Amino acid sequence: MELTVWRTFVTVCRLGSLSAAAAELNHTQSAVSRQIAGLERQLGVPLVERHARGVRPTPAGEVFRHHAVATLNEADRAVRAVRDVRDGTFNRPLTVGATPSLAAGIVPEAIRGLLERTGSIRWNLLPGLSAQLHNRVIAGDLDIAVVTDAPPGLPHGSRVERRYLGLDDMVVALPVGHPQAGPGPVHMQTLADQTWVEDNEGSAALLRQHAARAGVSARIDLTAADLVGKLALVATGHAIALIPGVLTGALRTGVTTMPLVDPPTRGIYAITPRRDPHPSAAPLLDQLATAFASVSPTRFQAPF
Repeated sequence: MELTVWRTFVTVCRLGSLSAAAAELNHTQSAVSRQIAGLERQLGVPLVERHARGVRPTPAGEVFRHHAVATLNEADRAVRAVRDVRDGTFNRPLTVGATPSLAAGIVPEAIRGLLERTGSIRWNLLPGLSAQLHNRVIAGDLDIAVVTDAPPGLPHGSRVERRYLGLDDMVVALPVGHPQAGPGPVHMQTLADQTWVEDNEGSAALLRQHAARAGVSARIDLTAADLVGKLALVATGHAIALIPGVLTGALRTGVTTMPLVDPPTRGIYAITPRRDPHPSAAPLLDQLATAFASVSPTRFQAPF
């Protein structure tokens, strides 16, 4: 598949209009339509649907758009890196991976602290699940990854260094105005009849384990594609959810949180390759420890 067509599709989704995308890309509308139709033939599924004000991605189109944006961003970075080498201005960017909840909070804060202390450096932040990020560190795609030991746990490997940052208490996310909302902490038994939403099996496993310890079961009736979708379902009143405590400072409007009695926890770790570490990885590790301690001071522990 040609990336030009991917760019056309992403532009159509962003603008919600074939004609607007054609104008921005300096194409004819018929050319844009042909590119989208060709992409749909290749994938064997409709990617866009028409509505009164233009077009929008289908569910399959939204999934493809998410991956297409990531692929196009990575392709753009590759082109810039080659041009930097050509122009003699190459310096290796710091590539950081993080789980979605950590990428939304402590990791950007830690990078800001790093930049304040070391000056300008080139860096990238790539989200992913813990096992995927661990493998990307081993493969050399990431200089550092901030991950958790939530189920199924972290792989063990001799090719990475692991630094423990501390424990993160999981909390309950509820829509603002929910009858159960309050300062807490709340017992799981009180929430047993609620509808829950989950976006990945690791978080769902923590929820089931916590409910089992309390002698009840959790009704995970809804599934979201990702953390953003999970919080959207909470904000609109469809469900409640178990979310990481480190995420509470970055929640969208319409969502509130409440602590649990004897909450489930997950360990937070930073992993780096044993060989050829990036020069900025070590100072970033220190900033990550500081950032985590600031959002979870009672659960922060010195690395070992």
